[in-house]
Amino acid sequence: MKKIIIYTDGGARGNPGPAGIGVVICDGTDENKILATHKKYIGETTNNQAEYRAVVLGLEEAKKMAATEVAVRLDSELVCQQINGEFKLKNKDFQDSFIKIWNLRQSFKKITFQYIPREKNRLADKLVNQAIDQRT
Repeated sequence: MKKIIIYTDGGARGNPGPAGIGVVICDGTDENKILATHKKYIGETTNNQAEYRAVVLGLEEAKKMAATEVAVRLDSELVCQQINGEFKLKNKDFQDSFIKIWNLRQSFKKITFQYIPREKNRLADKLVNQAIDQRT
């Protein structure tokens, strides 16, 4: 069984504005062991749309790695609670990403989504800013 931890972040400069996403994939048994990092400029969008797209990218990469157990950690409380079903998804702009996440969830034996404070998500945040800086 392959366990991994995924840290995701998305951000936009302005809301909407130039946006990027960052993903850090760590070994599930040794969180200090980084297996992969990903960053991507995603054009003009909002912070929340970027947060959703970061989760999608993280899960797509976890699936490629044949992970069976996944813990996703993100610093957007709203997105985390929507994915966990604690808040209703009212904004139609998030529906495509939400459906992708729902479908990707089925690829794993166990998956959790946990809100973490921004200071515990520094590397993913750094990747977001690098993606935007490289493009703008």
